[in-house]
Amino acid sequence: MNGHFREFEDEYLETMYGFFEKQPSQRVRNGDLAKALGVSPASATEMIQRLAVKGMVDYVPYKGASLTEKGMIHGQKMKRRHRLAEVFLESISFQGDIHATACRLEHAIDDDLEVALSLLLGQPKLDPSGRDIPQASTDISSRIRSSQTQLIALERLEHGMKGTVEAMFTNALETDTMAQLGVLIGSEITRTSNGYSLAGNGDVIFSSDLASKLLVRISRASD
Repeated sequence: MNGHFREFEDEYLETMYGFFEKQPSQRVRNGDLAKALGVSPASATEMIQRLAVKGMVDYVPYKGASLTEKGMIHGQKMKRRHRLAEVFLESISFQGDIHATACRLEHAIDDDLEVALSLLLGQPKLDPSGRDIPQASTDISSRIRSSQTQLIALERLEHGMKGTVEAMFTNALETDTMAQLGVLIGSEITRTSNGYSLAGNGDVIFSSDLASKLLVRISRASD
């Protein structure tokens, strides 16, 4: 029950952060929060009062609630993890309900996984709907910067940079196309002025969409 209750708190704080994104200076009324979450106004009021006791929100009866600094940090973290989950699901061509699945996944993402996802996805700025992905918290940002892992999408490889293919988020047809071109896990690719050069197979050209689905580990830059 404690785990489920914590998830409820996460959902409230994330939703509060969503309201903050749209109207930063506006308090959120319990009725509006209840409607957004699909719960009764009484349930929303009870949860907001609990979060106020924990120092997560500043609640004024009949006027609404706003996030405290503590609540803002947590709400932003949950919103970031939700949108990272959506980017990940889209990158693997997930055919289900991305939003609903991301709602479940976000609660399973801890600090370690958030760092790994951020690096794996190339530190995306936007989610699949074009919404900004909130910045990582100070401690997460520090870990990302200090990480020795240098995984980025192939399309982000700069001219002269070389990388080794570590993952391909492609469908069956795209995977077959990659195999025909000689692009496999472990292949070494260099970004050139005309496209890409595949070690042992010469120059190859990828569409931006396909290049975004290949993750490479940067090895070294060349002249």
